[in-house]
Formats: sequence, C-alpha cells, structure tokens
Amino acid sequence: MAPTKISCIWKDAACVEKYRTAVSLHSHTKHSKERMHFVPAFTQRWPMLRRAQERMCRKATIPVDFSRGYWTPPLTSKQVFESERNQIENTLGLSGLVSLTDHDSIEAPSLLRYAEDSAEVPFSFEWSIPFGETVFHLGIHNFPSSRVLEIFADLEAFTQKASDRTITELLAMLHEIPETLIVFNHPLWNMYGFGVEQHAQHLDAFLKKNVEFIHAFELNGMRRREENKKVVPLADRWQRPLISGGDRHGCEPNANVNLSNARSFAEFVHEIRFEQRSHVLFMQHYTDPMCVRVVRSVLDTIRYYPEHPVGSRSWDERVFHPDGTENGYQPLSALWDAPPAYMKSAFSFFRLAEYTTVQWALKRVYADPIEAYAFPEHASGAML
Repeated sequence: MAPTKISCIWKDAACVEKYRTAVSLHSHTKHSKERMHFVPAFTQRWPMLRRAQERMCRKATIPVDFSRGYWTPPLTSKQVFESERNQIENTLGLSGLVSLTDHDSIEAPSLLRYAEDSAEVPFSFEWSIPFGETVFHLGIHNFPSSRVLEIFADLEAFTQKASDRTITELLAMLHEIPETLIVFNHPLWNMYGFGVEQHAQHLDAFLKKNVEFIHAFELNGMRRREENKKVVPLADRWQRPLISGGDRHGCEPNANVNLSNARSFAEFVHEIRFEQRSHVLFMQHYTDPMCVRVVRSVLDTIRYYPEHPVGSRSWDERVFHPDGTENGYQPLSALWDAPPAYMKSAFSFFRLAEYTTVQWALKRVYADPIEAYAFPEHASGAML
C-alpha cells in the first residue's frame, strides 16, 4: 500500500509544487436536506436558546417535530462549485476537481451537468445508511452517467427502508464500478450521541461486514482535530488510505483538499482505489478554533441573501417542517406571519459574532498552539 501523506499549508506551502491538481470532496448545497434532530440537545447547553425553543413549542399551532424537520444550506450548486474551484486555483495555483455530495440527493451535480453544461462534474452524493440503531454516511463519488438514475434509486430505496437488498449487496455493486469511489465520511462521528463503546461496536460490526468495499476513510474538515487524529489508526487497522472531505455547509470553502496529478476525476479515483496514493492538504482556516468556524457556518445559514430567488432569501424560507398533512412539508415562512420576536432577539444576539472584534476575541480565547494540529504518523506512511 502506497503512503498516505498529510500536509498543512501553514507548515509546508511548497508541497503543492509537485502536483497539477487539487480535489475538493464533500460539499453541501441548497439541495441537501439537513436534519434537525440535534436541536433539542444543542439548545440545552444555552439557557437563552432553550427558553426560546420551549416558548416556540408551546405557541406552535402544529406540534413541533425536530426529528422530521430539516434545513437547507444557503448556496446553490453553482456557487459552491465555483467557490471550491476558486480556492484551489487562486490559493494553490492548481487545477480544480470538485465533487458535491448533498445528503441523499443528486440534484446539484445533475443541474451542473445539464444546466451549466459542465461534463467534468461527477455524479456524487452522501449516502445515509441505517445500520442497527445508528446511521453512517458514505461519500459515493462519480457514478457512471449511463446508470446514475438506476443506481441512485436503488440506494435511496435502501435509505428509505423500502428495499429488500442488503447494504453489503449494494456496496458490492458499487465496488464493481472501477471509476466510482466509496469514502467513509467522518467515521467516528457519533451522530445520535450514543456512548463511546456503543458507537465503536456499531462501527466495528459495520466494517467487519463491509470494509472490503470501502476505498478510503475521511479526514473531515469540519470535525475537531482530536477526532480526525483518531481516524488515522482506524484507517491503519483496516488498511485503507486516508482522504480529504471538507463537509462545508455555508460560505467558507472546504478546509482540506486532496493533492493529485490526475487530469480527470476518474484518474483521481484510480489513484485512491488501485494505487492507494493519497495526499491530504489542510488549508489555513482549519487552524481557526472549531467553535469559531461553526459560528461562521451558522451565521451563513441564518443570513439574509437579497440576491437569491424569491423563496430562499431568509432563513425561515430555508427551514422546513411537517405541515400537518400526510407527508407534507412547508417552509417556516409559510407557517407563520413572521418569526417570533424572541427568535429575532436570539438571532440578533447571535449575529454579534459577525463583528471582526468578536471573532478575534473568540479566536484568542479558544486558540490552540499550531503544533496541536500535527497528525500522528500513519503506519502505512501518513506524515506531515
């Protein structure tokens, strides 16, 4: 197995000089339905938010169901694609390959392929896999265009529990397509907040059955460095390369990319799958404290975008909730005349973080020494 390398641009900017391409993986656009099951647990940490949530639930005419509601990121597929490519071309001086992976949707690459006539955009998405009591996420990159609808329908049916096929059977089918890449996204993310041992048991059971069809493990640009460091020995245990995945949901470009000499996405897949060569590069903004980066992403989510089409400008037009009919959803903007005053107050307080001085203060309070971002050496060769 060829070495996996991990570099940080603030320590070794010259590492890009031997490459012609950088690959951006795992970005989310307005077509990604982001579940809201985390909201109650999150608001419990913040008394003001908890009180706002409780008041909203009491006053709502429709029972509030965070397990079924969802929100969508603010940017279009074209905006995300262009910002990822611009970061690669303008910051690194390399050619850019970009794979967009919305949750259980191929609308973004489909629009870019057909509306924008961008044949180089791979058909990709982030596949949600129910497994026992949890859900794992796999990045499925570069479907063959001749089979994209057929394959997506099969995978979507499994996610919706409307299929008799097994996960192993479906992964084996994908694995047989040589130009398709299967990445285990944020494998250590404990989505439902299980105990550490319980999550580890689910993960181990899944990998024992299916690791032969997993091509790489992701180092995630929106997960804490402590979690990413633990992915390194996991990949070593299962003898799989590491790969980048930014997992952006807002306006900030991905915090990591893969360096490559591939001229096409299919060539990049060959490097990972068959040569098992991977070079992950972390960008400068990965050194910002994670709380600051999460705040920036939240601000992007609740920001007003006057240039957007009618129906997607304000945050409550991008948050959806069951409307009381069978399988019906409406944006929150259609379920009230205006956001409640207490929510406006809560958001106004949160928007203080827009100020440069506030972000500067947060960075000073939560800053890590730059040495903290060194990754452990991977037994198969990952290094700084």
